[in-house]
Amino acid sequence: MDIKQLKFLIALDETRHFGQAAARCHITQPTLSMRLRQLEEELGLQLVHRGQRFEGFSADGERILAWARSLMAAHDGLYAEAAACRGQLVGTLRLGVVPLAGFDPMRLVQLFANRHPSLRFQMFALSSEQILERLSSNQLELGLSYLDRLDPQHFDSFALAETRMGLLYDRRFFQFTSPALRWENLIELPLGLLSAGMHFRQSIDHGFRSRGLTPNPRLETDAVHQLLQGVSAGLCCAIVPLNSGHSEANEHLALTPIEDALTLAPLGLIMRGSGPRSPLAEACFSQAEELLAPQQAV
Repeated sequence: MDIKQLKFLIALDETRHFGQAAARCHITQPTLSMRLRQLEEELGLQLVHRGQRFEGFSADGERILAWARSLMAAHDGLYAEAAACRGQLVGTLRLGVVPLAGFDPMRLVQLFANRHPSLRFQMFALSSEQILERLSSNQLELGLSYLDRLDPQHFDSFALAETRMGLLYDRRFFQFTSPALRWENLIELPLGLLSAGMHFRQSIDHGFRSRGLTPNPRLETDAVHQLLQGVSAGLCCAIVPLNSGHSEANEHLALTPIEDALTLAPLGLIMRGSGPRSPLAEACFSQAEELLAPQQAV
């Protein structure tokens, strides 16, 4: 067994496709299949269900996959630790972000990039549950997510500013003259909202429901870019966080605050609480807390 075989196994899990996993690992598909079969033979277990295409992992494969992730995290952590001992911070920071987070994640990326020019970044749009799962399995270093479902025994976190909401619209199609809108003003508008059940949508539904109002959205989607496309096309107005940066997407967009509109839970930066935890995650979390927490308190 070697570390590359574990890397191939993880790539297959992430892509769910033999060809895509091989391409990600810069090898041919036959080589990937051969190396995975060698791993199965060495362990004496069938890890992968095969047919004409990838059909998933066996129950044994799922258990081995969890160990593979831990070993890869330890492998990457070893090299990151060595770099940290040399006074360097290198590698790839993987950041999970909930849709319509009330904090622009590029502020975090820019903060880390300015301090550590050699860092690379991967960002993933995920639900709160997915972020916690991926932090637990070392698929992410940090998460930008809501804190209401967080177990402090397993995760470290610090809260960012509370998330206030506003109405995003295109000035070519809608005009609002008041400095702030009330929930009652929104009920007759063609609204674009995230899909039901998503965390930010739950806060919106609560805002309407607590006032005896029922919205009838014109557009529902689980993709933020589709929501912005709907706004720019004049199809709808969207309820979004005030500090998310979405109103800067083009010159025609405007964002008007909504009175008494806050998300149900605070947003925060989250890191896995127990080892193995990479020096990269620890350093970036510490620096973000040092630089951002005082700003949120102002």
